[in-house]
Amino acid sequence: MSIFTPTNQIRLTNVAIVRMKRAGKRFEIACYKNKVMSWRNGAEKDLDEVLQTHTVFTNVSKGQVAKKEDCVAAFQTDNLTDICKQILAKGELQVSDKERHAQLEQMFRDIATIVVEKCVNPETKRPYTVNLIERAMKDVHYSVKANKSTKQQALEVIRLLKESMQIERAHMRLRLRIPIKDGKRLKEKLKPLIKVMESEEFAEDLDVVCLIDPGCFREIDELIRHETKGKASLEVLSLKEVEEGDEKLE
Repeated sequence: MSIFTPTNQIRLTNVAIVRMKRAGKRFEIACYKNKVMSWRNGAEKDLDEVLQTHTVFTNVSKGQVAKKEDCVAAFQTDNLTDICKQILAKGELQVSDKERHAQLEQMFRDIATIVVEKCVNPETKRPYTVNLIERAMKDVHYSVKANKSTKQQALEVIRLLKESMQIERAHMRLRLRIPIKDGKRLKEKLKPLIKVMESEEFAEDLDVVCLIDPGCFREIDELIRHETKGKASLEVLSLKEVEEGDEKLE
């Protein structure tokens, strides 16, 4: 016995729905769970990793597809991919209370992690831990905004925390002295962790002065200790403050 399925119905499972109302009609798209915020944050660039299908629905749960003429009237185009992008950018993500709570908790931790990666305690010239920044965020009653990127919110958090603790956006200036036999090999491993190579001299040792994001300090310290069996040295020379007007977090 065959079951008749109307041609305008598509069944999807394990789906995150993004909804938008426009021109008096409801439009929905079907996305993969946990991918909508990644797209909005800029972490995910591949649309096919976000959309389950390049189809515009009136009701995803019932599998009801939107009529072409309704799409054109609301979005001034019949290009479904363009319409999906508009809904993805500005639509409302439909999630359960439990999912929303889990999403906000993850964003809270992601924001704290970004702050740790970009900031230091200007007195000790060392980064803070994620747990300490999370506690500080709770102390100032910071509430996560689901519709703003974690990088934008990290900037807000840094400004807020400056009012209650010693914290500055900065690059750390380090001097690394690495035994010559380990120099070339280690230099390649260090490249992704270094923001700016200020100077580099090969003599008895490889002597490097560089700028790094504070969040990379521990990784660099552990890397050179492990790779040289403790024969390399690392010295914090200074902090180079990021200009207040520089609002970008790369």
